[in-house]
Amino acid sequence: MDELLSGLRAAAEATRVRILFILAHGEANVSELTQILGQSQPRVSRHLKLMAEAGLISRHKDGNWVLFRLREQDMGAALARAIVDLLPGADPVLAGDLARLEEIRARRAEAAARYFAENAARWEQLRSLHVREEDVEQAMVRLAGSDSIRLHVDLGTGTGAVLRRFVARAQQSIGIDSSRDMLAIARVNLAKDGVRHAQVRHGEIYALPFPDGFADFVTIHQVMHFLEDPARALAEAARILEPGGRLLIVDFAPHELDELRAEHAHRRLGIAAEQMAQWLARAGLALAQHDVLPPPWRPQGKGLTVSLWLATAPEPAQAAPTRKDRVR
Repeated sequence: MDELLSGLRAAAEATRVRILFILAHGEANVSELTQILGQSQPRVSRHLKLMAEAGLISRHKDGNWVLFRLREQDMGAALARAIVDLLPGADPVLAGDLARLEEIRARRAEAAARYFAENAARWEQLRSLHVREEDVEQAMVRLAGSDSIRLHVDLGTGTGAVLRRFVARAQQSIGIDSSRDMLAIARVNLAKDGVRHAQVRHGEIYALPFPDGFADFVTIHQVMHFLEDPARALAEAARILEPGGRLLIVDFAPHELDELRAEHAHRRLGIAAEQMAQWLARAGLALAQHDVLPPPWRPQGKGLTVSLWLATAPEPAQAAPTRKDRVR
């Protein structure tokens, strides 16, 4: 009761209702909210602080930014979503807020497009070396099986392709990447697809901003060959998996295309199945399945084989039955 009343008091102001409406359409920082609302930064920050304390919205640090979004769990999340759902769709003030939000998104999209255009040649060159990304993603879906996904975390999410592939099956999705340029593209892609229950955050794969047992499904797609210490990354992925959770890894099998080191910053030329099995065992994970996708035929030589590994976190040990249990 106290939590509900606190949330109602925190939302009982016109600007705060507008903020909830804006954040229902995606995360934003203080500067963006200031532009949309046409109010001073101290005033907007005050509103955000009160609603965060009441549990209606959440905040997280993203480099020099602090991003705000509607809370996703507990009473505050339900109340915030209920308030937004009750707002009249034809309200002119809210329509103006949404139009200004779309202008900001359009500027983001332009910046992301410029970045992608500057790097498109490298991306297409690399993709031509192995089976189509669409086929890789379909293989990932098959290997993941039909089990429901409570919380999907995609490590090294890049432009958010894997995040979007699984978004229809996951109740909640979070992508992590150390490149803010890539995250800008991912945010544009998620917004373009109208995805509201997925988000991306800046973070390091060696120190994930999540507690133990946070997720039940983790993916690492074409990231391991860039890493200095893949075993450490796998240990961190295992840490955030709940008991029985699944880890799906995609990377290149060993190859001899040494030019990828200089031209694409690869740290290692593929990963052997034996090496991956050792890393997974060291992280306390059990290898459930290993599949491979052979490269397409290329007139200029052999391409890259793609490997997929599915591993699981151990279930909690069950206590041995007592004599009394056995008698029953």
